[in-house]
Amino acid sequence: MKPSARSASTFLATLLAAAPSPADDGVPFDIRLEVISSGFDQKTCWVHPRAGILPGKTPGEPPAVVLTMNKLQLTGSDVFYAINHLKTADLGKTWTSPKPNPEALGRWENENGTTRSICDFWPKWHEASGKLLGIGQTVWYGADNKVMKIRPRHAAYSVYDPATDSWSRRKNLELPDDPKFANAGAGSAQRVDLPDGRILLPLYSKEMEAGSYFTTVALCRFDGETLRYEKHGSEMTVPESRGLYEPSVTRFRDRFFLTMRNDRRGYVASGTDGLHFDAPQPWRFEDGSELGSYNTQQHWVAHRNALYLVYTRRGADNDHVFRHRAPLFIAEVDPEKLHVIRRTERVLVPEHGARLGNFGVTEVSPAETWVTTAEWMQTTGPDPHDFRVPMKYGADNRVYAARILWRDPNESARR
Repeated sequence: MKPSARSASTFLATLLAAAPSPADDGVPFDIRLEVISSGFDQKTCWVHPRAGILPGKTPGEPPAVVLTMNKLQLTGSDVFYAINHLKTADLGKTWTSPKPNPEALGRWENENGTTRSICDFWPKWHEASGKLLGIGQTVWYGADNKVMKIRPRHAAYSVYDPATDSWSRRKNLELPDDPKFANAGAGSAQRVDLPDGRILLPLYSKEMEAGSYFTTVALCRFDGETLRYEKHGSEMTVPESRGLYEPSVTRFRDRFFLTMRNDRRGYVASGTDGLHFDAPQPWRFEDGSELGSYNTQQHWVAHRNALYLVYTRRGADNDHVFRHRAPLFIAEVDPEKLHVIRRTERVLVPEHGARLGNFGVTEVSPAETWVTTAEWMQTTGPDPHDFRVPMKYGADNRVYAARILWRDPNESARR
């Protein structure tokens, strides 16, 4: 079944009842979990749903939300096709049908017979230019439609035009002509837009045939059409498997925070300027035990007086899920000690046998933040392509919006 525009009655019928946080638990938000779409053709599934906003034109008018996602071929590994987008003008009560963008954000052939595509895309409103700017990365496939082990990688971007409901043809971010940037991407990267319009864009990179990545943050300028590199900061890695990659950055109070993927464990670092960071350290709970998030992404939710991490981890009765990538959790972070506060942990999106680890975070308004994800219908071995395994636990390639509804900060004082 393919997603389509939904009526308000269908919207209510597909609303999943995520248990709201008790009013006296000290957590300043409630969670409302909604299903944007469900069902799949058992050959492909939707992945990487991430949303950006188009602010309302008048005070009090809610923003429109543009969500991008693309199809994954179930019989391959990271075999992606053209990015689609769909929109809601009423905060999710109704959605348009997915619209493909094959010319701007699809596959294209290289002269040597290989194929390129753009993936890991994340749209975000850029206030200074008044544009919705999406950034991702390129992936190369050989003649067999498999990801090439040795390949270049580029940070790639596109701009949405609401007048034509279309995206501009992708461009690559030009980086210094240095071998260490031969394989440099911004896939699934949560960025920070500074007040002056410049962009802090997390990147991960390596030399073409190197085995490990380093993570850095690039300072860029965007004029509404072209994204330009200015400089980059600390180059961070660890001597474990593939190093540090798939970074995400956020700003909270007077510091910047960076979370990074590693095959064995997630890492965190902080700094004062968004470019230079202290030494990375493993993510841990306050008792010193490791968080248990490994070989996948983590992203940030920064709001008012607290900083939160969204993540997956071991130890949640989830050994049957690929790399323990479900359920999706949210918990508060101690910004001084850089650990996760266990008692604040909540489930954002429940586990139904499918992984949820490739997700996005969108500040829709000061009153709510969305975390968007999809049930990725591949599984663990011996046959990672057997979609019947996650289906056995109830997965149906649902595309979710977990709406974090922020309570009035004065509410607790009145009780």
